[in-house]
Amino acid sequence: MPSNSCYATCAGREIHYTEWGAGQAPTVIAWHGLARTGRDMDELAEHLAGRGFRVICPDTIGRGLSQWSPDPGSEYTLAFYARLAAELMEGLEIERAHWVGTSMGGAIGMACAGGRLQPRAKSRIASLVLNDNAPQLAEPAIERIRAYAGNPPAFATIAELEAFFRQVYKPYGWLSDAQWRRLTETSVRRLPDGRVTPHYDPAMVRQFTDHPRDYDVWEHYDAIEVPVLCLRGAESDLVLRETTQQMLRRGPGRRGLTRIVEVPGCGHAPALNVPDQLELVASFIEQNEALATASHP
Repeated sequence: MPSNSCYATCAGREIHYTEWGAGQAPTVIAWHGLARTGRDMDELAEHLAGRGFRVICPDTIGRGLSQWSPDPGSEYTLAFYARLAAELMEGLEIERAHWVGTSMGGAIGMACAGGRLQPRAKSRIASLVLNDNAPQLAEPAIERIRAYAGNPPAFATIAELEAFFRQVYKPYGWLSDAQWRRLTETSVRRLPDGRVTPHYDPAMVRQFTDHPRDYDVWEHYDAIEVPVLCLRGAESDLVLRETTQQMLRRGPGRRGLTRIVEVPGCGHAPALNVPDQLELVASFIEQNEALATASHP
């Protein structure tokens, strides 16, 4: 199923996104992880579009084809990302959306669904999938991510970059050779000296130094009033089991709205590219779309 490559201006910045499915279909927003791009969501987006959904897959500011921030200290933050998301939904006239967020994308979704940073976004989120993301993250894993994300390597060839990606993203689980190649080709840029490097602004890592508690988002999670599906990579070092158990005891979990599923064979984070994972996400969204439609026909 074909997708469209699109651009929008949000908070004064140019944001790129891919759009799948019919424009009038129920909408899913699929948001990528920290150092990745919206093209990571291709398999999920194609699958959901085939089941009757419109899927929007943005590149966060500083990633992929979106503009790099001229003000990294204040714009590579969860608050600004949530503002971008809220303005994107408004600009695309999305009144209701199901949110799927991998890692950082999940935190943005919690910030929107909780409504504390963007009250206008709260009523637009009908359900939330957190792909190996939680309101509290393990500090050693954050340090690991900060170390590689803040110093992206450069290579002479695309093949060398792909080998690097295969190593650093091994916890994603199984990907086909074609999927590894697409992951590489959709997240590469060439430097002035001709070498290739991952396609993001290295300054985005300032979020961790300038705003070190940015991903402690219990206050946002506690304010969520819609169903939440948390997919935890069974070998994840970022989302700990004790954290997911706490999610069941507070916020939407205390109201019986949170479900935790461990995904075997993955760490941080499941690639959402194999049938079992795709079915988990699609069935959750379909169930909650039916409930939302019944409540607001």
